[in-house]
Amino acid sequence: MQDADPIVSLSACALSAHLHERKLSCREVMTAYLDRIAALNPICNAIVSLQPREMLLAQADARDEQLARRQSMGWMHGFPMAIKDMAATAGIRTTLGSPLLAEHLPAADDIMVARMKAAGGIVIGKTNTPEFGLGSHTYNTVFGVTRNAFDPSKSAGGSSGGAAVSLALRLQPVADGSDFMGSLRNPAAFNSVYGFRPSAGRVPYGPQGDQFVNQLTTEGPMGRTVADLAMLLSVQAGRDDRAPLSIAQSGAAFAGRLAAPVQGLRIGWLGDLDGYLAVEPGIIDTCESALRRLEVLGCAVEPAALDYPPEQVWRTWLTWRRWLVAGWLAPYFEDPVMRDRLKPEARWEAEQGQGLTGNDVHAASLARTTFYQHLLTLFERYDFLALPSAQVWPFPADWTWPKAINGRTMDTYHRWMEVVIYATLGGLPAISVPAGFGANGLPMGVQLIGRPLADLAVLRLAYAYENG
Repeated sequence: MQDADPIVSLSACALSAHLHERKLSCREVMTAYLDRIAALNPICNAIVSLQPREMLLAQADARDEQLARRQSMGWMHGFPMAIKDMAATAGIRTTLGSPLLAEHLPAADDIMVARMKAAGGIVIGKTNTPEFGLGSHTYNTVFGVTRNAFDPSKSAGGSSGGAAVSLALRLQPVADGSDFMGSLRNPAAFNSVYGFRPSAGRVPYGPQGDQFVNQLTTEGPMGRTVADLAMLLSVQAGRDDRAPLSIAQSGAAFAGRLAAPVQGLRIGWLGDLDGYLAVEPGIIDTCESALRRLEVLGCAVEPAALDYPPEQVWRTWLTWRRWLVAGWLAPYFEDPVMRDRLKPEARWEAEQGQGLTGNDVHAASLARTTFYQHLLTLFERYDFLALPSAQVWPFPADWTWPKAINGRTMDTYHRWMEVVIYATLGGLPAISVPAGFGANGLPMGVQLIGRPLADLAVLRLAYAYENG
């Protein structure tokens, strides 16, 4: 990895302090990041739709003028930020990685984007994503493949792959992403950064699209440190009436103190679910070694059993995903011309949803409720649950997806990501923390999963892990 300029080497929290103390100018920060993007982005392809340099420098100058008048927009004042190419950005292409939307220019920002801009961030472009965010490998026919920060021959993960790589390579101070099936957690693991899936409703989603049915997708923060991530969450979180299921609590709590005692906390290590999950060699060992850091801090890390049929959870997941994705893709799938331009996995998802009945969906909702109630019983024994963040190491970037793990054939294009569905179905807060590197030199992460709405507790545990 190329030696970094001292400016981009700063944590986001330190960068914000330097800007507000006038130790650095917003122009200097923008220049340093754009220079780094120019040097590294041609290799990794993390940032797409990059805006003209002079326009971005002019915006940085305007932020400097505000500071000269002692006017700060917020914590992100002067931050260059590239938004995941799933979130609408006014006047900047939002393609969702699809050739059908290759020239789409939204008229307005999504709620999360508007909040980050209101806090002083300057949108420099977008971060690459798989087509329609489907799959945990970032490639599409619009922009191509995004490559791993540690080995360009390997996958960046996804769907927030561009965000994770841009963060790991210091192409931006913090990054946003979204998570349906591990899209904030898997790429964080593949690139050795922190990725946090907040509780359902913590970060208002939209305002476009369905606001009542789809409770499995959430946007959220990524950071190189837990403190950076928590500060970004403080900007993103909080009630918005356009998102009727959003949580009323302000994001201010996440800007406070993260240091807290962790002695005596109980961590239930679910591992590979007693052999149910196919996991590549070395991942379980790497995660268990990482969790020993929490034991040194006084936590009790104990092997735990899910005590619920995991295949039943998978069937529940498939119904929910097929229903939601088929509905989302319907405008494209129902048009024969557009249907032919969807990637095979997107067409498959839409086809899978065609035969579902209302009774099927209702049964899946009841099953999800039962599973959620079961998760609550686990939290009577444990304060947190832990799982690997991925079942495979970063794989060759020219693959579409891993077809088998340890000789076990994956029966869908996303079965190799099954380890992330438990927190999603439960609507639980979950963070992927770097677990270290395997014998292959590639990174992995471990998920720390908290009780319902215990976002701050998860961040505090992750902070203790990071600094232990």
